[in-house]
Amino acid sequence: MFKKKGIDISIINILIWISLITAALIILLPLIFMITSSIMPATEILKLPYPWVTNQIYWQNYWNGLKGPNNTFIFLRNILNSLIVASTVTFTTIILSALTGYGLAKFKFKGRNLVFIMFMATMMIPFEVIMIPLYLVIVKMGFIDSYIGLILPFLTTAFGVFLMRQSLITFPDEVLDAARIDGASELSIFLKIVMPNVKPSIATLAILSFRTQWDSLLWPLLVVQSDRMKTIPLYIMKFMAETHTDEGIMMAIAVMASIPMFVLFFTMSRYFISSGLHSATKG
Repeated sequence: MFKKKGIDISIINILIWISLITAALIILLPLIFMITSSIMPATEILKLPYPWVTNQIYWQNYWNGLKGPNNTFIFLRNILNSLIVASTVTFTTIILSALTGYGLAKFKFKGRNLVFIMFMATMMIPFEVIMIPLYLVIVKMGFIDSYIGLILPFLTTAFGVFLMRQSLITFPDEVLDAARIDGASELSIFLKIVMPNVKPSIATLAILSFRTQWDSLLWPLLVVQSDRMKTIPLYIMKFMAETHTDEGIMMAIAVMASIPMFVLFFTMSRYFISSGLHSATKG
């Protein structure tokens, strides 16, 4: 019976591994297709069946993607715009969300729960509902076609406040009280004690905030008017509209536009791993 039980466990493990490998292949297949097709001529990409291994690496796709349809290399300026907007919004979201979450989690004041509920209520409102009022405000303030116009409406998010508040609500009050007794200021406590202990939540919020702004299309489409202020999604739209469809160049642009997200994810992933190991050890 013991052997039979061991055989049953082995079969279950094999099935689990097969399921995990299958899921990983399904998830990675579009990424592999994007990378392989970015170094192929368009004629080779359209072949059936698809040739996953190319006979000749066609780096011209990347050069053409950098030059753009008008040979102006505006792609470099557009990717810089996306980096500035996404990085600034990510930074402000982390700082403001952490400060607000810390206040809601560790400071007792009248109406605290009401304030938190109001934050959560804003998550129920689709962006499309407030998009036009936001646009009119930006127009009145004169921030059309500027970094401020792209950044100002997204300085923080209700989800960020919720995430940081939930992360800090279980943080021991005794540690904070001990720091106050030692004479530490609230700002010092926040920067030196609170922030280092919520790194996994900060990493999660950083990745989600950066990705949201990096992929944002609708708001820049409203606010941006000149080519020099366009972001990556707008550049891709412009490239598709002004030139003949070349699948190889489009895939090359997609690969280049994905690099910052990959860098951010792999940089922050160690905090997820350390958090998981810490939780497992603690358990």
